[in-house]
Amino acid sequence: MKKLKRSARLVEMTQYLLDRPHQLIPLTTFAQRYGAAKSSISEDLAIIKEVFEDEGTGELHTLAGAAGGVKYIPMMGREQALHFVEQLCEKLSEPNRILPGGYLYMSDLLGLPGLMNEAGKLFATAFAGRDIDCVMTVETKGIPLAYATGAELNLPVVLVRRDHQVTEGSAVSINYVSGSHKSLHTMTLSRRAMKEKSKVLIVDDFMKAGGTIQGMVDLLAEFDAEVAGVGVLVESGEVESEQRLLQDYVSLATLRAVDPKGKEISVEPGNYFTRK
Repeated sequence: MKKLKRSARLVEMTQYLLDRPHQLIPLTTFAQRYGAAKSSISEDLAIIKEVFEDEGTGELHTLAGAAGGVKYIPMMGREQALHFVEQLCEKLSEPNRILPGGYLYMSDLLGLPGLMNEAGKLFATAFAGRDIDCVMTVETKGIPLAYATGAELNLPVVLVRRDHQVTEGSAVSINYVSGSHKSLHTMTLSRRAMKEKSKVLIVDDFMKAGGTIQGMVDLLAEFDAEVAGVGVLVESGEVESEQRLLQDYVSLATLRAVDPKGKEISVEPGNYFTRK
């Protein structure tokens, strides 16, 4: 039990909530933790709730009753989201990112915890109202983004592998066709990695025609699982809509064009702001 001044208690309660997104915390937990009356805790939570909503940090949901409590839902306001996406587009537009063949170098951005955490919070905002059991991605570059999203939603992350590992035990493997290169690839998932009939949020760092993501969708069918949503950090704008293998997804940035000769990259905000 901690006896803290109210100002210190507010700070610690706020951090406690931020560390436990989407987790229902009974009021008795705080009352016992700080040796305070539930009425005082309720007043504290009202202050935190107001600050969260005013600053666009998230929402604080209160559930009444014996089994009730408080739950922090990470959310990002539109203005803050637009500021982040504009910064992301600016970073992606740096000329030195152009690789031979017109490819775009993104690995350094995927290795920035702060940037990935913000991207994860955007996906947590986009899919906040959906019933999700886990976050899925395919190795390897999408892993930081998937874990950031999983942290904001307080959900486990499931990793799909390109090749079966003996340490994974029994697994399900499927072949899929790359949507852009029309080449055949394999992906595999351990049978222990995910329960059947799970509701899954698929997250990936880059999508061209959507072949890899469609492969994950087909793999989920083998587990009788349901796709709860699809989020991609960057999508290619060079692929026509009718050529894309999936239409229902959320993107944070759209890569319109890469000009290796002119050393120019055109990137703009994705459909996060335009989807219905």
